[in-house]
Amino acid sequence: MTCPCNPTKPYKDCCKPAHHNINHVKTAEQLMRSRYSAFVMVNVDYLQRSHHSLQRPNTKEAREIEQWTKSVNWIKLEVLQTNAGQENDSTGTVEFKAFYMENGRVEVIHEYSRFCKENGQWVYVDAV
Repeated sequence: MTCPCNPTKPYKDCCKPAHHNINHVKTAEQLMRSRYSAFVMVNVDYLQRSHHSLQRPNTKEAREIEQWTKSVNWIKLEVLQTNAGQENDSTGTVEFKAFYMENGRVEVIHEYSRFCKENGQWVYVDAV
């Protein structure tokens, strides 16, 4: 199976290690890619684990995310730019576009995501 975040890579060599152990994530972009793959694969547990503890969706919101991710067909991810967010950084941003089909229309999420390290691991903070 190819990885949802990058169809040129096998899932087992790309996002699967992160999904099994978030400590495998070394950069903000890697976390963002693994979160996109988690949306595609409806892995809400990973989405919760990879969200900053102070911003993490509550149980009701997590169920709504799960329902929504099941209702759309993900098309592709485009990473536009990354600022900081490398292994030795503590914060970083990633600009991306995530394309999906909903109600017969192609839609796009264009986001500048903020990431930081919490307890030594990369987590998603919010969109700016």
